[in-house]
Amino acid sequence: MDRLNIVVCVKVVPKVDQVKFDPATKTVDRTSAENELNEADKNALETALQLKEKHGGKVAVVSMGPPFFEPFLKICVAMGADDAVLLSDKAFAGADTYATSYVLAQAVKKLKPDLVLCGESTSDSGTAQVPAQMAEWLGYPNISYASNVSVDNGFVVARRTVKGGYEVVKAPLPAVVSVELGSNTPRFPDFRRKRWAEREFKTTVWTSADLELDLSLAGRAGSKTDVVELQSIAPPQRLRKFLEGSEDEIAQTILEIIKEAVTE
Repeated sequence: MDRLNIVVCVKVVPKVDQVKFDPATKTVDRTSAENELNEADKNALETALQLKEKHGGKVAVVSMGPPFFEPFLKICVAMGADDAVLLSDKAFAGADTYATSYVLAQAVKKLKPDLVLCGESTSDSGTAQVPAQMAEWLGYPNISYASNVSVDNGFVVARRTVKGGYEVVKAPLPAVVSVELGSNTPRFPDFRRKRWAEREFKTTVWTSADLELDLSLAGRAGSKTDVVELQSIAPPQRLRKFLEGSEDEIAQTILEIIKEAVTE
């Protein structure tokens, strides 16, 4: 293809070590945590920027969330994205992956890209369901967990890591592809472009009215998942013991430790 227009779906997530849950609403409590761009989504954005450098075209980032997401979308612009669209409406609140994928799909329909890229999953939920669900809403083919993505003669070609090696698959465009976490090194935001984005760039904001949504499919009303219980599970305590003595003495001590663990 001569020019390639790409949409990258990104999410702003709380830092993993600061995640808390609201027992009343059974949702992630974002009020006390610092937020950041989801790491796998940055890999997807880097993939998109590399494809743009090769084929030309434009990259637009799209995110569904509250107004405070906007500065993070400007970081994406500073990294090289050409446009940023924030889908923000109270009607979107409380969405599970089904309702989220519906809203994102309606935005994609409006933007009409050749290719949609997403991170493989998000660190705050980890379901990895949204890319495939979005593809289903759009009627697009879906490739998941791609470690390398190229475009050739109207097809997206993706390399996927599998047990014992890798496989190469392709699908006709338009398509939705989820990009494997850590599959590349995302570039740093350009300093001058970052200053421009912060001062002058205008993020496009679309509400439910702009997307002409069926509100019964969006937000809490459109969600198919009910969270019935939340539990905070502390990581197991790691006990360290320094062993001293000769090699035979240390080996005997290790053997005794193993025997104790087996009999407990």
